[in-house]
Amino acid sequence: MLPKLDDLSRWAVIACDQFTSQPSYWEKVKANAGDSPSAYNLILPEAFLTDDNSQAVSKINKAMNDYLSRNIFTEYKNAYIYVEREMLDGSARKGIVGAIDLEDYDYRHDTTPLIRATEQTVKERIPPRKSIRENSPLELSHVILLCDDERREIIEPLTLAKHSMTKLYDFNLMLGGGHIRGWLIRGDNKRALNMRIDSYIKRKSRELSLVFAVGDGNHSLAAAKACYEDGITSRYAMVELENIHDEALKFEPIHRIVRGVNVDAFIADVEKNICAKKESWPIKYYCQNKEGTIKIDKSKGASPLIVLQKYLDENNCSIDYIHDTDALKELSSEEGTIGFELPAFDESAKRDFFRVISESGVLPRKTFSMGHASEKRYYIEARRIQ
Repeated sequence: MLPKLDDLSRWAVIACDQFTSQPSYWEKVKANAGDSPSAYNLILPEAFLTDDNSQAVSKINKAMNDYLSRNIFTEYKNAYIYVEREMLDGSARKGIVGAIDLEDYDYRHDTTPLIRATEQTVKERIPPRKSIRENSPLELSHVILLCDDERREIIEPLTLAKHSMTKLYDFNLMLGGGHIRGWLIRGDNKRALNMRIDSYIKRKSRELSLVFAVGDGNHSLAAAKACYEDGITSRYAMVELENIHDEALKFEPIHRIVRGVNVDAFIADVEKNICAKKESWPIKYYCQNKEGTIKIDKSKGASPLIVLQKYLDENNCSIDYIHDTDALKELSSEEGTIGFELPAFDESAKRDFFRVISESGVLPRKTFSMGHASEKRYYIEARRIQ
């Protein structure tokens, strides 16, 4: 479903889990939307989450029903949408908006579904999302699902076929989000796409224990799963499928800061327990008066972060998660503090991504960020779930 609006730039807003410490950003979104129908009225930004969100949830449900009663949507049944998102560097990230069967997805550690979470799911983050979904007639989704299609057989053929498809939208996203275009996938294009997806699933099922991985929005998808298992809402959930091998899809590491330690003793213990001179991963660290490198033992786990995070968790360390390297260095200069700079996700890391998850299970929480905050998925499409 898409709103029948001449200007979608006031409708589309960024994922609710962005700018959580910047409520001023969301005030700008509200002002930008004004009195026009907007997805802003159908979501609850995490910047405004409280212990009791009942009033906000009630307002969201009321707005959804109001939009439906006013017939502001055009519904495209049994179809996909091909999306091209122009990023801040000018590249175009490609995707397909569709729905997945929640029977094929699970985030729990003791399961091996075809669709799996990439990072640890914090169960305490599910109830607020579930409270919104369980009484909502509609869903709007910021979930990004990843496929490991190194042959580029699923999504990329649509780039050539888009000229034969109906263009549904083409507009600038608000507040520096870039530009986005979408085309309707029906008929022969849809049948060919389904065949390519089926072929990919059969091929990947022979290679790995998972076929698709949740890159963004796992807690929202977990809430959809919980609502379905409770018999409240649809068995299906809307996602955007993207290829991890798309050059425009950027993965950025999330660094670690540890506070309240004797730095020299801490480094000595790290080197004693998780480091090796041979067959190792180098990780840079920063502290008050120096910087250095530790060499994490490759025999301890499938990636340096898996090994390091396990050590930090087992030692009950006080951890902060930092995106920017300059901020990492600055914060690490405080007394009793050490910062670990995690390696960038280069093409080799992207190639190994599915294999690591297949062999080791979900990655530690806060492993990576898919692009900058302003490059996260915007809510555009809607779908009936009740």
